[in-house]
Amino acid sequence: MYGGYYGYGYYWDPTYFLVLVGLVLCLGANALVNSTMRKYSKVRNMRGLTGAEAARNILNREGLYNVQIECLNSDDGDHYDPRTDTVRLSYNNFNGTSVTAVSVAAHECGHAIQHAHGYAPMNIRAALVPVVNIGSNLSIPLIFLGVLLSWNQTLIQLGIWAFALTVIFQLVTLPVEFNASRRAIVKVEEYGLLGSEEVSGGKKVLTAAALTYVAGAASSALQLLRLILLYGGNRRRRD
Repeated sequence: MYGGYYGYGYYWDPTYFLVLVGLVLCLGANALVNSTMRKYSKVRNMRGLTGAEAARNILNREGLYNVQIECLNSDDGDHYDPRTDTVRLSYNNFNGTSVTAVSVAAHECGHAIQHAHGYAPMNIRAALVPVVNIGSNLSIPLIFLGVLLSWNQTLIQLGIWAFALTVIFQLVTLPVEFNASRRAIVKVEEYGLLGSEEVSGGKKVLTAAALTYVAGAASSALQLLRLILLYGGNRRRRD
């Protein structure tokens, strides 16, 4: 049986602290977004617009008549699909008339506007998707296989680089999400979809949602650091 890693006890690995920090960040961000969205999902917007109506209003005024709006069967999963030019809203946000519904719908329209204008970070993220999908599935198996094969550094380094691609993807995602939220707030104000006080609530909803991406990127970066500390060197575990 292996003993400690680099002199540490078998039952205590200091790098677990990095995992714990990442977990706390993600849990905190999720708790914040859930509480904020719940709060403003109970506040009806002054015009009584549904999320779908708000989205159609924004898209039409931006000349994006070709972008479709679909309702999902679930209560989450809001997203914009650039492959089919479709804004997909969760059931509650599609049909709801809350500040949350309009804000989330506007955010997804922000992505549609990015796509129409050829927003560079969005294009970079889209190009990374197929590579990241492969890398995320192979990273940990490659590292473990490298360890099993007498700490084969070639396999281990390939695994670490594959995981690094997921971190890069999440970092590229940050400006895409923040920019979409900024565009959303500008449009709901410009087109009068939310009142002045409601806009403040919309900003809180979208800021809280953006923090989940920040927490996810930070958590992945910490996990990457942990992999580098554990497996990135040429030293092996002691017997």
